Amino acid sequence: MGGVYLQMEDEIASMAALVGASLAGARSFTATSGPGFSLMQENLGLAIALEVPCVVVNIQRSGPSTGLATRPAQADLMQARWGTHGDHPAVALAPATVQDCYDLAVRAFDLADLLRQPVILLGDEVIAHARERVVVPESPEEDRGAGGRREPACPPEEYRPFAAGPDGVAPLAWFGSRYVFHVSSSMHDETGFPNARPDNAARVIARLHEKVARHAAELELYRIYQGEGARYLVVAYGASARAAQAAVAEARAAGIPAGLFVPLAVWPFPAGALRQVAAEAERVLVAEMSYGQLALEVERILHREVVGIHRYDGEMLTPEEVLKGLERGASRCW
Repeated sequence: MGGVYLQMEDEIASMAALVGASLAGARSFTATSGPGFSLMQENLGLAIALEVPCVVVNIQRSGPSTGLATRPAQADLMQARWGTHGDHPAVALAPATVQDCYDLAVRAFDLADLLRQPVILLGDEVIAHARERVVVPESPEEDRGAGGRREPACPPEEYRPFAAGPDGVAPLAWFGSRYVFHVSSSMHDETGFPNARPDNAARVIARLHEKVARHAAELELYRIYQGEGARYLVVAYGASARAAQAAVAEARAAGIPAGLFVPLAVWPFPAGALRQVAAEAERVLVAEMSYGQLALEVERILHREVVGIHRYDGEMLTPEEVLKGLERGASRCW
């Protein structure tokens, strides 16, 4: 495929190499699981500060620390949003099928280029080891998506690497090109050189958030299953969404009007779509392989109590467990 594979000594170096490769003009990604993702956080913050497009795959596994090595979990949801320090936006996509892994990987690279920032592909151990039919485009050109980073059109001597366009995103040249520019991990201005003035800092932080907000339509990714007339709505992502879909099918067969909302973008969370589908639901349930990270976000968005169906013992959440939760939720309302 004409790509380059580089083995680094650890995840800290891997994330640093990723930033360098992207600044040199390459579409770049790295992959890890939870503990490695923890090590990547400092240089992930560097990529956010330098506005470097890249993709980081985190296949969630049980923790904290070594935890239950290679066993499934979904406890990195908040880390994907808040893991690196400072005030910053985050973009994270969450596949629920093997087809999603393919499609969302393409989308992740496109979004990284569009927004000029890192995008996280937040999978889990079950999805990562699943084997399913995948439809791949016949033309290699289709595999590359519709993206591509925006390059500067001005003369090299006029180039300012952080001078944003109307959508808040600045064109990005690459190291080694005619455009010679500076990047700094310190707060910087449009030239890329450090600038510690409060008004400049406020302007930079606001722009980092606003450029993501301006592309909300491209980021509102979700799937709804049996949403019509759903009085009992389950919210789940990744492998838990697979269990929830089976449970909702069984619940419908038993006469319980259940439905399922699956966020495919978890950051920014598709809040508007969730509010719309949950508006008629008498009860909202959240199924996840964590102690309740997704449930907290759903409660924040809907301003209502939810029923949590949680598993955090290193085993996959099952359809039977989700169905029991649906039956309990339904019995409280009927």
